[in-house]
Formats: sequence, C-alpha cells, structure tokens
Amino acid sequence: MSPEIIAENRRRNIARDALEVYDPLRGQGCSGSRVEVGPEQWTDGVELVPRAMLADPAYPSARDKTSWAKLRCHHDFEYWAARCCRIKDRDTQAVVPFILNRPQRRVVKLLESDRRAGRPMRMVILKARQWGGSTVVEMYMAWMQLVLRNNCNAIVCGAEMRGAQVVLNLYSDMLAFYPQELWEGEKAPKLKTQRGILTLEGRDNRIYVAASTNPDAVRGANAALVHLTEAAYWKATRSRDPWDAVRAIYCSVPMAPLTLVVMESTADGVGSFFHEEWLRAESGRSGKRAVFVPWHEIHANSLRFASEEEMEALWVNMDAYERDLWDNAGLTLEQIHWYNRRRREMRDHTKMKSEFPSTALEAFACTSSNVFNAQKVALLREGCREPVAFGDVASASGAVTGPEALRGVCFANDPRGDLHVWQFAEEGARYVVAVDVGGLSEKADWSVIAVIRSGSKPEVVAQWRGHIDHDLLAWKGAMIATLYGNATLVFESNTLESERPSGDEAPFRQGALILHELYEHYPNLYRRQAPGSTTCARIPGFHTNRQTKQMIITELIAAVRDGRYVERCSDACDELDYYERRENGAYAARAGRHDDILMTRAIGLHVARSLDLPDDPSLDAYMEQYRE
Repeated sequence: MSPEIIAENRRRNIARDALEVYDPLRGQGCSGSRVEVGPEQWTDGVELVPRAMLADPAYPSARDKTSWAKLRCHHDFEYWAARCCRIKDRDTQAVVPFILNRPQRRVVKLLESDRRAGRPMRMVILKARQWGGSTVVEMYMAWMQLVLRNNCNAIVCGAEMRGAQVVLNLYSDMLAFYPQELWEGEKAPKLKTQRGILTLEGRDNRIYVAASTNPDAVRGANAALVHLTEAAYWKATRSRDPWDAVRAIYCSVPMAPLTLVVMESTADGVGSFFHEEWLRAESGRSGKRAVFVPWHEIHANSLRFASEEEMEALWVNMDAYERDLWDNAGLTLEQIHWYNRRRREMRDHTKMKSEFPSTALEAFACTSSNVFNAQKVALLREGCREPVAFGDVASASGAVTGPEALRGVCFANDPRGDLHVWQFAEEGARYVVAVDVGGLSEKADWSVIAVIRSGSKPEVVAQWRGHIDHDLLAWKGAMIATLYGNATLVFESNTLESERPSGDEAPFRQGALILHELYEHYPNLYRRQAPGSTTCARIPGFHTNRQTKQMIITELIAAVRDGRYVERCSDACDELDYYERRENGAYAARAGRHDDILMTRAIGLHVARSLDLPDDPSLDAYMEQYRE
C-alpha cells in the first residue's frame, strides 16, 4: 500500500474524530449560536450557552448552581438531555446520561433551528439501524412537555400499539431518574394512566398512545407534539389507508410555533406509504425536513486493523462498491473494514444494503420486492417536471360527443383542468394516445389518457386523469388524439367490452358499441384481430389478458431498466414503485394503490414501438399470437 493512501487514511480519521468532539455540559460542539460565559461560582467552569439565554429576564438573577441549571435547561436541549435524562445503554443495559451521538445531534440541530426561528417543526426521518432515532425524538418531546410548555399534549402512534408502548417506556425510564432539584412540576415526575391516556402529573400535559389501525382513538386529542414511529409498517388495506391515521392525527396539530410532527421509520421497500412521504419531503413538496442517516455516520461502525498486513489485504481485495466508498464517499479504511466484515455475515450484498444503507435510495430499493427496479425508477424521475399548461380540450361547436366534437379541436387553458401538457403537438411528429378506462366514483380506479410522442426514445407529453362517463371518455380521448395530429388512439378495452346496456339482453356490449361508433368518425383507432377469426376482421381496442399483460409489462420493465423512454409525470413513477408481483404470479398495484397511469405507459409504449417497426408479415404473425 502506498504511503499516500496511508497518509490520506490518517487524515480522514483525524477529521472524523474531530466531528466527535462533544461536551453538552460545557456546550462544546452543540447546536445554535452560543456565547462563552464563566467561570463563575454558579457555573462549572467556562460554558458555551445559547445566545437566547442571555436575553431571558431570569438571567441576571440566576446566580446559584440550581437556578443556573434550570435556566439553561429552558434554552439548551442538549444540556438538559445530559443533565436530566437517564436512559438504558443498548449494549450494557446500564442507566447512563443521554449524550447525543452525531446523527442525533444533526436531528436536534434541525429541530432547534426551526424552534428558535418560531417555525412549526416538521420532519421525516429515514433510519439506519441502531443510532437511537426514536430515542432522540421522544426525549425532545419530553423536554418540551417537562420544561418548555404546560397544557401541551403529545401523540405517539405506531404500526401496532405494542410498538408505540416501547417508545413510551423510554419516557417512563427517564422520569424514574429525573433529578429532583431540577424538577419544576407541582408533584413528583410520574406518568398516570387512565383510560389509555397518560397524564404527566404536575405539568398538566397528556400523552395519547395509538396504533395506525385505530387512528380514531386520538381524534380530537388537541395535540401539539406528534411522533409517528415505524411508519413504513403502517399497512394499507382495501378498507383503510395509512393516510386515514395521518389525517386524524395531523388535524389535531395547529400550524404554529412550538408544535412538532416527526415521522420516522426504517425502510420497508418502495411504494409504501412511508416511501411516498419520504419522496415528498425529499423533494420539498410536503413542507417537512428529510433526514437520512447512512451507516457510516454512526461512530461505532468502524473496525481497527490487527496489523498492516490486514489493511493491505483489504485494500487489494476491495470490490467496486467498496472502492467507491473510498473514492467518492470519502470513508476511512477502518469504516470500509467494518462494512466488509459485516457484509460477510449477510446472505448477499442486497441484504447488507437493506440493513446498513449508504444512501436513501439504497435503503428503499434493497428492501423491495417490486416489479420495477427502484434505482431505475429514481433515474426515470429525474425527467419529471411541472406541466407547461393545465386545461382541457374543446371543440369549435362546444360538443363533447359525436362527430361535431372532433371539429375545430383546441386546447382550453384552465389552471384547475385535468389535462396536463408538457409539450404541445409538433408538426411532423407521430403520437400515440393510450386510454385506460376507470370507474365513475371518487374511490374507483381513475380513467387516464396518456399522450406519448413516438420515436427512438418515446416521451410522455400530455396526460388527462379523472372520473368520467365512459362514452364521454371515449370522445375525449378522440379529441385529444385529434389535437395531437390525429394520433393513433388505443383503448384498453376490457372494461368497455364487459359492459351491457341496462336491461338489454342483446349480445352486444355497450362499451364495444361506443368504440365501434367512435371508429366510424375517428378511423385512426387501434384495432386487434378478432379472436378465433380466420379472416382479417379486427376489433377496436387493446384487450388485456394473461398473455398480453405479461408481454406489455415485460416490455415496460425493459424500457424503465434501459432508460428507453422519457417520463414527465411523477405520479407515474409512484405507480411503478407501487407495482408488485403477487404470490400467484399476477401483476398488480399494492393494496390501496392504483396502476392506471402505469397501464397507459405499458400499452402506449407497446403501440408506439409497433409504429416504429418496419413492415414484416412474419413479425406481425408472431405478435398476433399474444393479442388474444
């Protein structure tokens, strides 16, 4: 090993050790703007205290150790944690002062930044293993209830009641060792339980415990502090969505200073409720701070070498992933050594990444069993953007059905319109308009009309999404196709072909009649060969069955994997993340999710690809076996 590598590793270790210099009692390495005071008879030497503490009216009179400590506790969470909190050490189970580790300090720094600025505190934490994310959130809430505020209620909600209770045990253990001289309540610190509600005696503060399966238990709780723990495991069902629990809780928290909502969890695959919340926070769409802690930020995740030969052997045998940790992540060889040894204990590298992720994307992707590769979907998301226009289509006559609806079609601007446009029609370009037929009620599947520009790399250029009568949907699809240069219009026809006119025993399906009527006035309608037909008879629409669905989903998997199309709608990427393969081999969206946008991509890209293929009778015959 070269001297340069050894010297660089030594420099990195020194820099890493410097980040661990931390003394919350003296204020060294603590968050916020601080001022040096002391030494005085009431201080323990020189202390770095929050600047806001000096502006407190009680500051001039705090001239004994107890009043000084109480005053500092009001302004300095990290001091309070070290002075007043006792927790059980994870390894030894000994009761020790709560000294924040580096990831915990990063979380507190962000919370304190918002609190001191008078902003509501909102955060989503993606946890790696074993750094105390739940502990620091729970203790920060305890500080607000025990020191900062009276009449301040809190909610702790987990996937199950048992999980929430584990978090509350931290609170109870802390109170058991609280220093009496610093307690400001009217009675000794104690949690009193009555009808499932915990009351903090002497402070008039309550803690409500709930499970995501029963959010109504905390409805109307009038809380200022909320801790949503292990949110990735809040499972959606057909009758209840995790958002039901969140809405019930969020509505109780005012958007005001000294209020807090923290959602935290380890990852449990892409497409989950928690994954969606993480993406919204990471992109800035939710108003919450996004915090991810990689494995290498945890100080214990480092392993010293027994000899120089052992270090040399690691350096020589590092694979591309470990080499990237050195070259681009800037890790020390001791950290990579720890990772290498821990990785050997795992069945494969994917399992290691899920337990000890280096990036947020890695955390989600490596705990997922979804159909689409999460990292490839993340790359696809990079092309997503806000539409350039919102609106709808309109005809010169104002008609919305029939041949008159296809005359003088134009785009009508409307900020609340359901037609989102990323690119208007361009002369000479070829387009495919794919329609997935949904239901009519708000809880039914959506109807989606997607416009895809054909070519060497197809691109989504517009999309309509809503609930609408099927005859209106058919003509709206045709109007949008007309707007895009009489594009090839393809309907996923299963729903339409299964409909019968009410009270009509005729052998014809109502939806099929809609498509046949539409074909009379919009001839560029995609048609397939009639099943069992030995003639050239063709039927409008793309029929999805076991074979054709396997075919178009396989094509879409390859298109996402290889980056062969451009996506503009982030909702489409969400649906790719929600899509899974069931135990019986069938493809479907996760419970409580939709795949309507995804199906327009699968069908639309399949048809766009066929438009770009050269005429080849043998190929047509080959493809035809999959159509029905």
